[in-house]
Amino acid sequence: MELLITQVMLLVPTIGYLLAGGGALIAGVVVTYFVCTASVKRKGNNIIKDAEQEAEMIKQRKMLQAKEKFLQLKADHEKMINDKDNRIAQRESVIKQSEFSYTQKQESLKRELSETEAIRSNLTHQLDLIEKRKEELDKSHKLQVEQLETISGLSAEEATSQLVESLKEEAKTEAMSSINDILDEAKMTANKEAKKVVIETIQRVATENAIENAVTVFHIDSDEMKGRIIGREGRNIRALESATGVEVIVDDTPEAIILSAFDPVRREIARLALHQLVTDGRIHPARIEEVVAKTKKQIEEEIIETGKRTAIDLGIHGLHPELTRMVGRMKYRSSYGQNLLQHSREVANLCAIMASEMGLNAKIARRAGLLHDIGKVPDDEPELPHAVYGMKLAEKFNEKPEVCNAIGAHHDETEMTSLISPIVQVCDAISGARPGARREVVESYIKRLKDLESMALSYPGVMKSYAIQAGRELRVIVGSEKVSDKDADKLSYDIAKKIQDEMTYPGQVKITVIRETRSVNYAK
Repeated sequence: MELLITQVMLLVPTIGYLLAGGGALIAGVVVTYFVCTASVKRKGNNIIKDAEQEAEMIKQRKMLQAKEKFLQLKADHEKMINDKDNRIAQRESVIKQSEFSYTQKQESLKRELSETEAIRSNLTHQLDLIEKRKEELDKSHKLQVEQLETISGLSAEEATSQLVESLKEEAKTEAMSSINDILDEAKMTANKEAKKVVIETIQRVATENAIENAVTVFHIDSDEMKGRIIGREGRNIRALESATGVEVIVDDTPEAIILSAFDPVRREIARLALHQLVTDGRIHPARIEEVVAKTKKQIEEEIIETGKRTAIDLGIHGLHPELTRMVGRMKYRSSYGQNLLQHSREVANLCAIMASEMGLNAKIARRAGLLHDIGKVPDDEPELPHAVYGMKLAEKFNEKPEVCNAIGAHHDETEMTSLISPIVQVCDAISGARPGARREVVESYIKRLKDLESMALSYPGVMKSYAIQAGRELRVIVGSEKVSDKDADKLSYDIAKKIQDEMTYPGQVKITVIRETRSVNYAK
């Protein structure tokens, strides 16, 4: 109704305007307006009624949904409460069971505690009885010791020391007997096989004995050549000594000139150069320097050729050129009068034979044997031992680890890590210790024999001692009344151990102790 009044009020100006315009037209428009308004009003009422009905239906539907949701939430809540009640009941049951179990354990512990107390009291009583018995035994033992001391006339300390000494002697005797048995058994097995390998190895190698000195004798046809070699005011001989580093000795020795130097290479260069100068006949300082320079180059080429030929002869391939040159330099070096190249070739052959006898790699053993002394022919003067220096050279030129270790360990200066190392060490000793291999100064040889005899004479009961077989056997004669058979075994062992610890000698020394009893009577 209010809407209708509002519309009429809005139309009043329009009606007035229309009245001013004319009568019939105005009346028609008014009638039409009111008819339309009534129709619109009816439609609006219908729409409102439909909306109210639809709203009521939605309200009823939402109320039903809310009621269903409420019932569902109520059911879930009741279910959750029931679950909580069940869990609480289970926990209460577990707690009751735990309380019951705890009560049982407490009662069991009380029983065990009472039993433990009873056992403790029983043990205390037994300990008291033991202490009393111990005191009684100590008194009885003391009384018995006093009675024994009175009977024997010895104190307890003296009797103990005598017993200890007696046990020591028995233990030493038994130990020496066991040692001898073990040594005999080892000698019957390992020593026999080792000797077989070593003997077969030595028999299959034969090398000439080489004795070299620090001088070389150069022979000339006549003594007139000595003056030409000396030259005017000694110019030629001074030029030769300066170029070669060798002392040239021209004395009264007929048809001979002595070249003296510790370096065999320099002596060889001087000998070849002097030979060429004497053959050519032109001897003056400029010519001497020219010939010496050519000879040095020739010797260097010969050293390389010797190294290559040695490697080919021994079947060694892939040797570094520098190592080949060092092998060639060995030809002009010596050790204790033994030519170093001959010694190295001999050791290489021995190593190969021994390695093949033992089922090892013979090629690696031969290579290590040839190179084991390359540390003795360096270009400079190192401060390292020759074995260690040789090992570093081999490592530098990419030799195999077994070869390097054998070179460094053949004098026990580094730890052995392969079976090739002890083979090289043994073959080096075999080559150097065989009779005639090395030159030994007479004074040191005699001193070594006297030291052997003196060492044996220092033991009680020894009457005489003799070093025989070039110092490789020591025979010791003992008195039968002072040394028993068991003491003789112990004496030979002690002497051998002392010689091994305190002396240096080639090969091995055999100690033979001789004990004999002689009964002498005379028929008159």
